[in-house]
Amino acid sequence: MNLSMNLQARQSQSLTMTPQLLQSIRLLQFHHVELLAFLQREADGNPLLELVPAAEPAPPSPVETIPEPVASDPAPLSGCRDDGAAFSDGTGPAGERHPDAAERLLDLAHGAASGAGGEPASWEERVGEGLPSLHAHAMGEIAEVFGGGDERRLAEYWLADLDASGFLFADLALPPEMAPLLRRLQDEAEPAGLFARSLEECLAIQLRRRDRLDPVMGCVLANLPLLARRDFAALSRLTGESEAELLDILSEIRSLDPRPGSAFSLAPPAAVLPDAVVTQDAGAPGGWRVALNPEAFPRLRIRLEAGAPRSGSGEERVFLAQCRQSAGWLQRSLEGRARTILKVADEIVRRQGAFLARGGGHLRPMTLMDVAEAVGMHESTISRVTAGKYLATPRGTVEMKAFFSGAIAASDGGEAHSAESVKLRIRNLVAAEGAGGVLSDDDIAARLQGEGVELARRTVAKYREALGIPSSVQRRREMKARRLAG
Repeated sequence: MNLSMNLQARQSQSLTMTPQLLQSIRLLQFHHVELLAFLQREADGNPLLELVPAAEPAPPSPVETIPEPVASDPAPLSGCRDDGAAFSDGTGPAGERHPDAAERLLDLAHGAASGAGGEPASWEERVGEGLPSLHAHAMGEIAEVFGGGDERRLAEYWLADLDASGFLFADLALPPEMAPLLRRLQDEAEPAGLFARSLEECLAIQLRRRDRLDPVMGCVLANLPLLARRDFAALSRLTGESEAELLDILSEIRSLDPRPGSAFSLAPPAAVLPDAVVTQDAGAPGGWRVALNPEAFPRLRIRLEAGAPRSGSGEERVFLAQCRQSAGWLQRSLEGRARTILKVADEIVRRQGAFLARGGGHLRPMTLMDVAEAVGMHESTISRVTAGKYLATPRGTVEMKAFFSGAIAASDGGEAHSAESVKLRIRNLVAAEGAGGVLSDDDIAARLQGEGVELARRTVAKYREALGIPSSVQRRREMKARRLAG
């Protein structure tokens, strides 16, 4: 075996993740708050950079970081919301579905899970601006109930145990001598149910104030999971009441407030700042114009006079040179970020023009790969661009991610349907149930197939549960009880 050593020259290409490239990727996925914090740190460490306040108009200077938006009027649209809701016209997905049966009753109390069509009022609708926070309100109630002295000081210890619903922690250890204080506070504090330790106790407090907490009602409250499942037969055996009387009890419980603290806030509500504004424009391609929202893009000013050559040591000149290089890189990165967001937003609006014009039922199926191929970028780049970014549209302030939906094949071989539009059809079919009977999952699948949507029964069940809609058995029980009551 003959061994030898030699030298060979090879030339190859490879991608190196430099610190600048990593920073550019991070900038792309930052939302407004994170970007603002990052730029503030950079300005604090670089004497050549200055963060321009959002209220200050942009002077005509070539050193500005973010160019002016395409549209001259960046005012928010009248139909926009600041809560990040995907569909402000009531066509979006229902609220989060609670796995626990007693927790599901919180949705039943507002008719959200029964197909009644009632949506819980938002924080802004239930409480006007300027009202106190939950802790401030609870402290005022304690002062009004107990006045002063030791009882008030003892009761104020419970403030730290209040959650966002106005409940005390369920595992809160309560000494025997404190029980009368808590009972008095629960009976007199407003709103009724504040300082309850469970959902059952919260509802019981409100019923006690109405003088409606009788043994039958107490038995129903002790079996809230049965009520959430509409198991009227089991409740009838436990209480001795008929199904019609139990339906009246259910209606009365629905009139109660299961979250008495939700009318207040533990912290100021975080408003969503849209990154781009979509307006209707007959002269624009597709009839829609997309403009960057200047308030969502902080600007940096480069202080050229601070980096002018001056007498000093070599280390100072090297430091200033590095600062100039870093400022120039940051300026180019921010400009590239703005262009990328605008490019992706333009493509999303071009594809989803039907939804913007006619609502959630016209949302087209769209994937990250579809947009990536259209704009000539990688799929991971589209994912970073759309994460935490919002569009202000005539349909409300919509997260970019909400426009992406899986495709469901059409039974007639036509254009595929989006998953969100199919969920909306399922919601409408259930809401239209009447004297003709209740639709099973198989019936819904057959109806959808007749409308050109190819969907399996198990997929219908999955979508129905995601929407918080009870099964056909539970809906049939409630419909039967309503007929008996009528």
